[in-house]
Amino acid sequence: MDAGPVLWVLSQKCEPESVRRGRAKPMSGVMKRMGMIFRAKANKALDRAEDPRETLDYSYQKQLELLQKVRRGVADVATSRKRLELQLNQLQSQSSKLEDQGRKALALGREDLAREALSRRAALQQQVTDLETQHSTLQGEEEKLTLAAQRLQAKVDAFRTKKETIKATYTAAQAQTRIGEAFSGISEEMGDVGLAIQRAEDKTAQLQARAGAIDELLASGALDDQSGMHKDDIQAELDRLSGGTDVELELQRMKAELAGGPSGEKQAIEGGSEQSQAQQPQDTPRFDKQ
Repeated sequence: MDAGPVLWVLSQKCEPESVRRGRAKPMSGVMKRMGMIFRAKANKALDRAEDPRETLDYSYQKQLELLQKVRRGVADVATSRKRLELQLNQLQSQSSKLEDQGRKALALGREDLAREALSRRAALQQQVTDLETQHSTLQGEEEKLTLAAQRLQAKVDAFRTKKETIKATYTAAQAQTRIGEAFSGISEEMGDVGLAIQRAEDKTAQLQARAGAIDELLASGALDDQSGMHKDDIQAELDRLSGGTDVELELQRMKAELAGGPSGEKQAIEGGSEQSQAQQPQDTPRFDKQ
């Protein structure tokens, strides 16, 4: 037989109780901490999910149910009281009948019958007395329950008014908070919109900066324009001057056509040739024939 398990059991039995308790304390502390964390998380989740308006409506519903139970109790007590009243009326009617019968029997000389009728009437009177006592007790209970129902009704009405006031105030505060968050941009929806606008502005600024940098590099010649469309400043100025000269010549030609047709055009051309000759240098040497 293996002695290992036996020795382990004996060592556990011989181990002091304080040592075993000391070993169990760390695990117990961990479990307590886990339970506290779980309760804290559950409380926070419940607080986030709780709506005061729904809680107030639920409390009001419970108060209405309690008021309905009290009213039902009042109705039950009143029913029992009415039933006792009917029984009392019946017993009193029987007692009066027995009294009449005893009086008639005594008038007829039947004393024995009169004594029997009076004995029965006495038994009925005892029942009537007991029923009257019960009737008084039920009547008192009915009055107490009726007063309690009236007080509870007043409290329920007051709670209803207060409930509606609190609900309206809470709804107004909630709407005001949402409007304030929307204006300040700290709400979740407006926050997403603000982030989208910020990203669009950042991308636009980045593209504008990149386009400006590329234009500066192309103008300075640091980058080559592969499309051949880019021109430096000197070439652009020359193109502008040549374009202006062409426009002036076209304008003069149109003026000449409007002035006189072909003759006018000829005169404009001759005038232009004379003007060109006049612009030649005056110190041009002349060669005379000898």
